[in-house]
Amino acid sequence: MSKGRAWSCWMEQSNDPLSTILRSKRDVTRLQILVEITEHQPAVRQQEIAGKLGVTPQAVSEYIRELVEEGMVSAKGRGRYEVTRSGIEWVLAHTERLETYARHVRRDIIHQVSVWAAIAHEDLKAGDEVGVYMESGWLYASRQQRSASGTVLNDARPGEDVGVSRLNGIIEHQEGTVHVCKVPRIERGGSRKVRYDLLQPIVEGAGFVLAVGLESHIALTRAGRRPDMFFGSREGAIEAAFHGISPVVVIVDWEFTDFLKRLEEVGLTYQIHDLISS
Repeated sequence: MSKGRAWSCWMEQSNDPLSTILRSKRDVTRLQILVEITEHQPAVRQQEIAGKLGVTPQAVSEYIRELVEEGMVSAKGRGRYEVTRSGIEWVLAHTERLETYARHVRRDIIHQVSVWAAIAHEDLKAGDEVGVYMESGWLYASRQQRSASGTVLNDARPGEDVGVSRLNGIIEHQEGTVHVCKVPRIERGGSRKVRYDLLQPIVEGAGFVLAVGLESHIALTRAGRRPDMFFGSREGAIEAAFHGISPVVVIVDWEFTDFLKRLEEVGLTYQIHDLISS
């Protein structure tokens, strides 16, 4: 993804909850307390949480009371708490946005003063001025002039990794389209209710296929295609699309809507394929 495009994408998200949680100590503390409760539930020691977060036990007690009132934490008795599904969803939503912010810092800020790793297209020598471009999701360095350029830091043969510093310009490439294929959860039939006549043509020509949910993994296996990625597939698909790859994401229906919202947050295009048979 080019620096210009990434920065534009980040600016478009400036009004989402990410900017709020980073500027609000209260929201940061709420996030930390929810994480601590999740890790230690149901026996939660408020004094230990207070010491870990650097606040008073009274403050922790007040935060937990608010979280219970908002339905994000359930009280099971004195000193016994559990994070509800609503609380888990709140934590996941904010941690995903923090990941987006971290990616923005790494890609758009730190990389401006750091070294980029690329694949040498030909024999290169330290000090060579090279063009930098992206192809099939990989970053390459070549003696041919490109819209982005930099300076080689080490000797490299074709196909070897090479360091490039002082990167200037924009790395031109098109972002991929995410193909989102919805399958039913097990309560609605799971892999047995999948339209394999629709699924197989989609995955046969795909270079990168990911599964979200066990039902999706089984459906892909039955279709004769083992997923390239299962754990962390949602963020993996986003990263691939940013690098110009059009991934196929086979996803269980209860994860479907949240994933579409995530794609819209980062500004990626997508195409929906409903594979649920009647």
